Amino acid sequence: MQRLGAFLKTYWTRGEPGRPTPRSVQVLMLRWWVAALAFKLIGSSWDVSWHFKWLRDDLAPPHLINTVGTGIAVALVLVHSFTGYGVDRLSLRIMQWGTGVFLIAAPIDVINHRVNGLDLTAWSPSHAMLYVGTAIMIAGIIRAWYLLYPHDGRFGWQWTGGLVALFAFFFENAHFAQLQQEYGILEMASWFRGTPYAESELLTFAADQLGRGVDDIALEGFALPIPPWVYPIWAMVVCVPILMVARVMVGKVWTATVITGAYVLYRSVIWPLLVVGDFPPSVVPFWMVVVGLAVDAVFLVRVNPYLRAAIGGLAVTAVGYGALWVQNLLSSTPTDLGAMDVARMREAYESGRNLAAVPVDFGSIVWALPGALVTWLVMTYLLQRWTGVDTPRPPALAVTFAPEPERGLNGHLTGAPLNPPTPRAGHTGHRPRARSGARSR
Repeated sequence: MQRLGAFLKTYWTRGEPGRPTPRSVQVLMLRWWVAALAFKLIGSSWDVSWHFKWLRDDLAPPHLINTVGTGIAVALVLVHSFTGYGVDRLSLRIMQWGTGVFLIAAPIDVINHRVNGLDLTAWSPSHAMLYVGTAIMIAGIIRAWYLLYPHDGRFGWQWTGGLVALFAFFFENAHFAQLQQEYGILEMASWFRGTPYAESELLTFAADQLGRGVDDIALEGFALPIPPWVYPIWAMVVCVPILMVARVMVGKVWTATVITGAYVLYRSVIWPLLVVGDFPPSVVPFWMVVVGLAVDAVFLVRVNPYLRAAIGGLAVTAVGYGALWVQNLLSSTPTDLGAMDVARMREAYESGRNLAAVPVDFGSIVWALPGALVTWLVMTYLLQRWTGVDTPRPPALAVTFAPEPERGLNGHLTGAPLNPPTPRAGHTGHRPRARSGARSR
């Protein structure tokens, strides 16, 4: 209690965002954001598998793990908002909006399930609000980390590693809804072989919502209600451009490859853990590693940033569809699975074909190519305005750290109030300097 009291006396004072912060506190607060997102990742990953096995349960263990992460995030937003430590004004506003949208979406999702029943699909409006809120929140954290985390000396690799981790969380959040299809196809295969992953209570409930018995059509409505063009278009038009933004902001050669590799590795690790725990597995998207390599390869082309964006949007999308096709072939899954109705799907399975890859409408590439081109060009324009696309990374340090607080001989805080230097008029200490090739905000 004595140490807690000393901590509060030192730091717990009202302040405006952008307040000079001791380096140690700056680092600690931003690291806690990574911890919060890690809890949310673990909880949400388990949650999808849980709901392909059992009916919804508000107090299910994966929900509780996710709630720990949300609780840390809310606490951090409150501390940032009250003390002004650790963030600049704009980053804090983005975090507040994201957290607010998420907290509003959570009870709406509970009400939605109470009124409409199962609503398993990851693409429902209430679920979309959860993803959007999380995305906005992570965007604010990325901005704060990029501008405010120290990167001199031993902090250099931490700045890079932390930023890569945050973009990996952002990428995972964008791709999360796609788990509907990645779990759904294996759920269908389990039904066809007569040993469904889902409990009978869940199957009956899902069938009752369609007003029919538990049959192939009911299973398809439960496991694969999403059109087969959604998976590739969402991946290429929404998820992959995040890798491009990460490559620009981190500035390291293998950034996109590391992000996709880490994500696929994580999915590969939790796969056997879920199976051992008697939970449904999912299709691991190995094709993403090829896409990450393609994004990094585009940045080896030294041309105008907008020309590179055009090349990247088209070439990486083509590579992505090719990688999806190859994963289908290697898993012995029919490449025309996306065109099959449930009757033909059963025939394919009973003839010895695997159902081990997501159903994809490969003809949707005609829509994915222009969509990806537009997304890459828009993101390049926004990055060029804010940071510059080809300027060196990390950026010039854009924060003034306050002196470290007084500590006793035992290393504990003495409780002496922190007296940070007064910022120059009109300067928060957090605004990035204008650099060649970039315009200051």
